[in-house]
Amino acid sequence: MPNSELWAGALSQLLIHDETGCPHSARHATLLLDRLCAMDDLDDEMRALCERASRRLESLAYEGGRHAGTA
Repeated sequence: MPNSELWAGALSQLLIHDETGCPHSARHATLLLDRLCAMDDLDDEMRALCERASRRLESLAYEGGRHAGTA
């Protein structure tokens, strides 16, 4: 999967999770972010952001996440 498709997929899944609270979307976003982190050509700052987002999604899943319609 090319870089741009990974970015688009991760952002899409992240938005779906944010809009609906879907735990599957959070998991998919985490997996895609982790794949981005593993890329050799990703700079350190972007890698840190991807890792931060991945950890945040994982912590939300651990806490039970947020359900649609809640703040």
